[in-house]
Parts: sequence; C-alpha cells; structure tokens
Amino acid sequence: MKKLSIFLFTGIMAIFVAKAQESNYLVFEFIKVESNQTYDFIEFKDFMEKIYVAAVNDKKIKGWDFWALQSGADPGEFQYITVTYFDNPVNMMKGFQDEEMVKYAMVAYPHLTEKQVVEKFNAAIQSRDLAQRAYMQEITRTRDNFYLKKGSLASFDIMKAVEGKFQEYEKAEKEIFQKIHQSRIEKGLMGSWSLLRTALPFGSEAKYTHLTMNMFRDYLQFFNAQEYEDMESTAEQRAAMEKGLKAREQKYIYLATLENSVR
Repeated sequence: MKKLSIFLFTGIMAIFVAKAQESNYLVFEFIKVESNQTYDFIEFKDFMEKIYVAAVNDKKIKGWDFWALQSGADPGEFQYITVTYFDNPVNMMKGFQDEEMVKYAMVAYPHLTEKQVVEKFNAAIQSRDLAQRAYMQEITRTRDNFYLKKGSLASFDIMKAVEGKFQEYEKAEKEIFQKIHQSRIEKGLMGSWSLLRTALPFGSEAKYTHLTMNMFRDYLQFFNAQEYEDMESTAEQRAAMEKGLKAREQKYIYLATLENSVR
C-alpha cells in the first residue's frame, strides 16, 4: 500500500511538472529612456538580441521580444516593453543573474573580453530606467499558427478583476471572449490572443491581476478587426459578455510594434 501511495504521488507530481512546462511564464519590463540617450539604448538593444539568441540555444529561456510603444502611456512614463519567455515559474523568478548575462554575452561576442562586456552592461544601466516589471503566467490562448515578425502589432490590455469576482472574470475570458477571438482569427482578422494572470504582486491592493495579449499581422489587420461587428451572437451570449465585462476593470491598453524577436 505504501509503495502504491508513493507511485501515485510520483505520478501526480510528474503530471503537475508536465503541465507547468506546457505553460508560458513571461516577464514584462516597461522601460523608460531619456530622449538624449535613445541612440545608445537602441544600440544596446541590438547588442542584447544576440545574447538572448545564445540563451535560447542553451534553453535558459524560450524567447524574447522587444516592443516599441505606439500609444497608451505618457511618453515620460516609458517607451519600450520587453517580454522574456520561460518554461517554468522557478526560472521566471530567478531570471538572469549578472554572471549568466556575461557568460551568454561572451558566447555571442567571442571577440570581446569579460571586462569589455561588463563595461557595456554598466553603460547600458545609465541609458535606461526600468519603470516596472511584471511576472505573468499564461493560462489560456487561441489555436493559431501566428508567427511574430518585425512590424507585428500587439495590444497589451491590462485588467484588474473585481474583488470577489476573480474566478468569474477568468471563466468569462475562457468561455466567451476566447471564442470570439478564435472566430476573428479564423476570419483572418487577428493573429493570436492569450490571457495571462499575474504571478506577482498578490492581494487586493495590486494594481492589476490579468493581461491579454492581442496580436495582429500589421495595422491593416488591426483596423479591420476594429471595424468588424459580430452579428451572429445571440442575446444570451451578449448578456454573458456584459456580465464578464462587469467582473473586471480595464486599467490600461498599450499598443506597440515589434522591433526584435528571438525564438
């Protein structure tokens, strides 16, 4: 009996780990750059792209995106968003240690010495300000084969579930809004959609609890999607949508274009 209990426990843990590895865990960084330092920062961003390629090849991360903000925030707040993808929550929370960054930089740029790499990182710290960082877990997404490339457009919609209606809000996203987005994708009006839940911070005082990522091929597809009106929904479905909308507060919408992507 004891052996059976151990076997069952091991099996359950294996399933849990497997499911965790199927999910994406994302770190969002909202970056502010002063106008007189924009050139230095863009140069450093291109330098970092090869470092993230080395990290993906080593399976340290699953991917990295660099987005330039188009609208949704005061330009003095931040102008860029980076998204780093991990395959489990532990790696997400650990992130990159300084020595790991140096290691991957020397793989990407073997002609540089360790001292030169460290000098580049130190100079980069002076060119940017990390306005905020968010740790997120992807909890559902559409079925699609959308491929991110330079010029792709994204709408990052930041939500806060109404206190006491956390589960109600997630249920509405999964059972109602995801189907709407899936229909738009099948009609060629959207590229991809996913719902993320914050891993940190916790509690009722958190500024937001969820984020949806709405991906589009380009501005043409984006504006066509805005003009589309679903005439096929029933009165019952519209009532469910209205109930779902009342379960959350839409805090911010950030529109951004992709400048770099590593997979």
